[in-house]
Amino acid sequence: MGFHTFDPARADQLEDPSRYEYVSVDELLALFDARPDDVVADLGSGTGFYTDHVAAAVETVYALDVQAEMHELYREKGMPENVVPVTGGVESMPIADSLDAVVSTMTFHEFATPEAMEAVADSLAPEGRVGFADWTADGTGSSGPPLSERYSAAEAVEMCEAVGIEVTRAEDRRETFVLEGRI
Repeated sequence: MGFHTFDPARADQLEDPSRYEYVSVDELLALFDARPDDVVADLGSGTGFYTDHVAAAVETVYALDVQAEMHELYREKGMPENVVPVTGGVESMPIADSLDAVVSTMTFHEFATPEAMEAVADSLAPEGRVGFADWTADGTGSSGPPLSERYSAAEAVEMCEAVGIEVTRAEDRRETFVLEGRI
């Protein structure tokens, strides 16, 4: 897979409401069964487009992104008080708290390696949950990253199961896949 990060110079595109066509807020929150006392990590949080919605549903959100510039843009936009920005890669998971859930929206293709998936599994508390939504390799490629940089739902399931995440739902859709699971 070809890994990349989203260009901060184009960050305004991350705030486009048409993104809800691919993953709605309700669907995202249902993927990891958001609960008011949850401590959650949002992997590849960017400018906080979806993070804001997660923050409204849980106690604390660690907004993990490899680009400090994305955190600066998020702060300028207005970061909720219960969001903690963390700069780093998923494979190092630089979050000390044990997490009730890990969520990723349209960024799985940017971090999915065996090391990163192991870090996700290790960061979860017992009964911890995951919710992933990303561009599918089985899509047309008319939106999002090139098909060569994407995973299918089946590939994401394999990566999760390899680290002990039990997948309870995974499906490819028109351009995206969704996956929910737990430790």
